[in-house]
Amino acid sequence: MDVHGRDLRYFVAVADELNFTRAAEVLFISQPALSKQIRALERRIGAPLFDRDGRAVRLTPVGRTLLPHARKLLADWDIARAEVEAAKAGQHATVTIGISTSPGRGLLPAVRSRFATAFPHAKPALRQLGWSDPTAGLADASADVAFVWLPLAQPDRYDWIVVAREPRMVALPESHPLAAQSVVDFADLLDEPFLALPESAAELRDYWLAVDARGGRAPIIGAVISSTEETYEALLNGDGVVLLAAGNVPLIAHEGVVAREVRGIGPSELALAWRRGDSRPLVRGYIDACRSAVGAG
Repeated sequence: MDVHGRDLRYFVAVADELNFTRAAEVLFISQPALSKQIRALERRIGAPLFDRDGRAVRLTPVGRTLLPHARKLLADWDIARAEVEAAKAGQHATVTIGISTSPGRGLLPAVRSRFATAFPHAKPALRQLGWSDPTAGLADASADVAFVWLPLAQPDRYDWIVVAREPRMVALPESHPLAAQSVVDFADLLDEPFLALPESAAELRDYWLAVDARGGRAPIIGAVISSTEETYEALLNGDGVVLLAAGNVPLIAHEGVVAREVRGIGPSELALAWRRGDSRPLVRGYIDACRSAVGAG
């Protein structure tokens, strides 16, 4: 008697529902197709599994005998399949690192070398996310870990380690009157239009607008930016000024754009973050490699 796992799943579904129509809905197949498969299974077994009197469906003695064994076989196969998939994944293991802007600062190669030592067969894969997602893929699980700027929305969902703490600077066109100063007071920027992250960036949008340092005055939004390229073009176009971390100045301060220190606001924090409670070995391994690279405790 050669019985397929699919046949046993169909049998168990009908046994659970005692109704062919409902079982077919659970299995996402048509009721006639399910009835045909059950009849074929009964022929292979050589005995009916269900009594059907037109109004009710009941297990026969043969059906009742088969049911616990079918459940066990299916459960064992589910376990086996999961373990096989885990083994396959282990052979080609990948940890996905979300970024919205290149972390720079020598972080990626330093972490990669340490991670490769601990997990020589694993593959770290970078995933570039837009600035509209301040979690760089953590929120929708498209990234396992991510380099993000603090603060994070819904911080109770994540853990992180700070990998860089740098002054916030202001980038502005080199023709701007404040460009002549080596240090700019934030008070002198309050009436300037600012380049802002998309509204979906939530707390991070407010942070790079330094809302907490404005004394209740709403920022003037000159343009919304979603990439370093858009930021540079908006600066050249005179759409506004923008705050950025000192380590990101080389990404923006090209021909026609300069960056100046800002007095009166706190520093920025770049972090490696992950979903709270994620204890997968590759995730923990990447976190440990990052701790080692930045000397974090």
